[in-house]
Amino acid sequence: MVAQRKLFLGARLKRLRRDRELQQSAMAAELGISPSYLNHLERNQRPVTAGILLRLAEAFDIDIKAFAAEGRESAGAEQLGEIFSDRMFADLGITRYELVELAGNAPAVADGVARLYTALRELQRRPTNGSDHDAPDPRALITPETWVRDYIQESDNHFPELEECAETLGVAMADALSIAEPLRRRLKEAWGITARVVPQSALGGATQQYDPERRVFELSSLLRSENRTFGLAYQLAMIEFRDVIERIVGAASPPDQGSRHLLHMSLANYAAGAIIMPYGRFLASTAEHRYSIDRLCGEYGANVEQVAHRLTTLGRAGARGVPFFMIRVDAAGNISKRYAGNRFPFSRFGGTCPRWNLHAAFQNAGKAISQVIETPDAQRFFTISRTIERPIRPDLQSDGLLAIGLGCELKYAERLHCAEGIDLANPPITPIGPACAICPRIHCPQRATAPAGRMLAVEENRKTISPYPFLPG
Repeated sequence: MVAQRKLFLGARLKRLRRDRELQQSAMAAELGISPSYLNHLERNQRPVTAGILLRLAEAFDIDIKAFAAEGRESAGAEQLGEIFSDRMFADLGITRYELVELAGNAPAVADGVARLYTALRELQRRPTNGSDHDAPDPRALITPETWVRDYIQESDNHFPELEECAETLGVAMADALSIAEPLRRRLKEAWGITARVVPQSALGGATQQYDPERRVFELSSLLRSENRTFGLAYQLAMIEFRDVIERIVGAASPPDQGSRHLLHMSLANYAAGAIIMPYGRFLASTAEHRYSIDRLCGEYGANVEQVAHRLTTLGRAGARGVPFFMIRVDAAGNISKRYAGNRFPFSRFGGTCPRWNLHAAFQNAGKAISQVIETPDAQRFFTISRTIERPIRPDLQSDGLLAIGLGCELKYAERLHCAEGIDLANPPITPIGPACAICPRIHCPQRATAPAGRMLAVEENRKTISPYPFLPG
């Protein structure tokens, strides 16, 4: 049960009520309390008791420990801190206390600030001809990939309706050798779609394509076998779960067609992974293999990235897996995929901390590198970094490698195969931070930029370990 301390969870209660589209009176009735008491809880004027937590779990099917976990409330403050580290706000002198207050007491306002700043950043990236005419609609300034990423994050990267459909289908098609052939037969026998492998030259810049007129699905001959299997599952999900996916997309209300199409594709990808790795069976396999990625790859005929992504989706109520976060980067540090756990402080607008050994994976291709990291708020995470290959090698001059970082809170590490032999009670700790501009670590030798809103402590007669020393506070 939750530790004996006062829990002020107003922002989380507000967000839960908003997500369920409930008025205060309706939610209060579900919990058996008065609307005025709920109002006090949401304004952090009263702590949430163990009794209220139990009622929340019963009425809204939530995980009590995750809902009451320390540190989760600060996620909004971390994001605001990154936004207000921008030099345009340097003269305002906004303190972290103020940001925590805003994130805690007005989470919707904090979300609005984040949305506006994201739109500004996207607008700054767009070319301009110097004319004020035909100014873009502000609602369209947030790119589809940003909108979809945020939506998936808000949904905790778990879609129960898709999981149920995919599990029923995946279990029915389970094959001891490979699920690829059952997928191909299902496309043909149930939907009249012929799947075939064709030379890459026949597809141009595509790796797979479906022709609805001819009812032919084509896959590139250069795709690796795991990616061909995933492609078959993706196309089957697009056809078989169309109504479910369109219902989720409709409820999400994407702001434009680009976001709508990208969300549809993302949900089909999600369903493809769930077909190949059905929830119940996969969760049991994670326990049996102690979350060994290589063993899971072998059992399900999937690749490292597919398994790693699947591990971030195990959020079914009453049957949860280890809550992993995941990030994917290229050799230049560009982030192309990010699924955050509840408490990991990803930088929204910047890259990753150079002290996290994610990029060291490129010098150790194919090897898993483990590391225990500690964020500035003293949270500790066990992480694994390793390289992966692209589905198709982009050209002969490039190795096409990407790197993924997968991690969880240190308390879960004892359940992981890759943590065997490590003294988890006293492991070597690497302090890391968010983006350099908002990192509070004073003596970091790898700091790349001066911290926003801090007074530099540079002395002409003294050089320090950090290139940008600053005063604490």
